[in-house]
Amino acid sequence: MAIPWLSALKVIPWGDVMSHAPSVLQKARDLMDRRREDVAPQPMATPNVHDDVPSLGELKNRLLTAHVQIDALQQRQSQLTQTVAELAEQNAALVSAVSGLRQTLRLLVGGLVLAFVGLGAVAYSQFL
Repeated sequence: MAIPWLSALKVIPWGDVMSHAPSVLQKARDLMDRRREDVAPQPMATPNVHDDVPSLGELKNRLLTAHVQIDALQQRQSQLTQTVAELAEQNAALVSAVSGLRQTLRLLVGGLVLAFVGLGAVAYSQFL
């Protein structure tokens, strides 16, 4: 079961992922900044179900309900953009960690190759 995961990880172009991580983080921050700006509210015209004119109290209740819903939606949108920005930052940190691990792995493989070469030289000198 581990073989498909390993083959999937080998297929991923990690160099491209690492090179694009800063731009993803910047786009997430831009998205968050853009959502913070005040956007002109669009009119929320709701057609009357009945032909009669609603009373002023009913209109006020509808308006208060709409304001509460709008505030809840804005809060949720703000939380979602913050979550996206946090995920982008975590992705950038993960890519940085993977890059460090790849470099460490290269050093370990190089050290292992040198150890085998040294062992081979010792073994060869023992047979002479």
